[in-house]
Amino acid sequence: MFDLLPFGPGAWAVIVVYIGSLLLFGWYGYRSRRGNTLNDFYLAGSGFGALVLLLTLYATQFSGNTFFGFTGMTYRIGYSWIMSVYFMLSIIAFYLVYALRLRALSGRHHFITPVDYLSYRFGSKTLNLVAAVVMILALGNFLLAQLMAMGRAMQGMAGGSADAAYGYGVVALALIMVIYGTLGGLRAVAWTDAVQGTVLFVGFLLLVSALFMKFGPLSAATGAIFNSPDAHKVMLPDAGRMREWLSYILIIGMGAALYPQAIQRIYAARSEKVLRQSLAVMAFLPFISTLVAVIAGIYAIAYIPGLDGVQTDEALARIFRLLQEDSVFGYWLVVILFAAVISATMSTADSALLTISSMIAKDIYAGYFRTDASQAELTWVGKLCSWALIAFLIWLAIALQHKASLIDLLDRKFDLLVQLVPAFMLGIRWGNLRAGPVVFGLVAGLIVSLTLAFGPFGFASGGKIWGFHPGLYGLLINLCIAVGGSLLLNSSEDRDF
Repeated sequence: MFDLLPFGPGAWAVIVVYIGSLLLFGWYGYRSRRGNTLNDFYLAGSGFGALVLLLTLYATQFSGNTFFGFTGMTYRIGYSWIMSVYFMLSIIAFYLVYALRLRALSGRHHFITPVDYLSYRFGSKTLNLVAAVVMILALGNFLLAQLMAMGRAMQGMAGGSADAAYGYGVVALALIMVIYGTLGGLRAVAWTDAVQGTVLFVGFLLLVSALFMKFGPLSAATGAIFNSPDAHKVMLPDAGRMREWLSYILIIGMGAALYPQAIQRIYAARSEKVLRQSLAVMAFLPFISTLVAVIAGIYAIAYIPGLDGVQTDEALARIFRLLQEDSVFGYWLVVILFAAVISATMSTADSALLTISSMIAKDIYAGYFRTDASQAELTWVGKLCSWALIAFLIWLAIALQHKASLIDLLDRKFDLLVQLVPAFMLGIRWGNLRAGPVVFGLVAGLIVSLTLAFGPFGFASGGKIWGFHPGLYGLLINLCIAVGGSLLLNSSEDRDF
């Protein structure tokens, strides 16, 4: 592996030690467990304080999609991708719709998985099953994107052995991730997130400085693009692009706020006050992460021309390579950033993996096959599912190496997740929302979304219709059925949520 990337033995030693140290967090998390229970393994027992919660949310939200996918998307469409800063901010706004109330309920009723809230709120096994399947499929998509991001990071830094580097990256990093994740559970994952979030925060501030020193001011890069065949990438967006802006703000704001792994972190907050403090600081972090990815993408358009298709997801890694060759400072900055971005991608992936395994074990296995299973048995089943799933997704990530971009995967995931908005965001605030209409609305929304996304019109428009994601059309139908059906039932039941 040492001959695949342009790093010397010293740099590789730093990367291997840094990433390998994640296994120590897994071992220490295993040693720190207080019982072989679902609560201890999936929610870290007594919960997180404000700093750890902030950093684990940060490392989970800002993943390989953010750094590699967003830089690649900037490369494809130019300054218009500045919208990514706004839709990352909108996630915090949608958290505030439901997260504090959900944390209060979780504290009283000891929820473990997102489905536990649905079971308490609606008492419908049908809704529980459909929602669990939707969340598992969406997270499987998300986890696949993270594995591909790991491979793309290695691929973009490689020379003539790029395909081999992709494969090595996917396999080796996924194995490290599943080992420490199944050893220490959420406790180990959160500790690694805290370290990675800190390194990323500092590293990307240094990256902006390094880009300015290497390439000059952003205005010079903009001028170079303006005088190139890519001049359209610095022009003002047209009406269609602006509709797409609004679509991304809505679908990612709502969908990412309903990440199942984020919901479990809401449960894991030590108190509502701790959660509120963490979300307040989170509102500023898109300017330290997403905006940096956009800036790197603009420099890549100007100074690394010729990337096309899925190659554009390598833009950030190629920027890293130029900085690495420029100076000693650039070399070691890239070494640290490379390790931090890879491990942040791993931390996002392990969060998704833990949540999938918790839902399969508790909501599917215990809910329909072994209703009398012990906590220890369910924990063991969850770990086994993690290993089986990661093996399948490693194979799939390698098979799709040249066939899908990271943003394509991101779009389909959110089409699914936003269909949960009525159940979570509306259901926690409106006591008269009924289970039956929510189930029918969810199913109808999924059918509309997937039909539009994968039908002829959806493919012709890149998955968007009139600039809007298919998931938003599905959500509109979903909301009409859920709200209209609940009003028609004229429920007299009114709970205090």
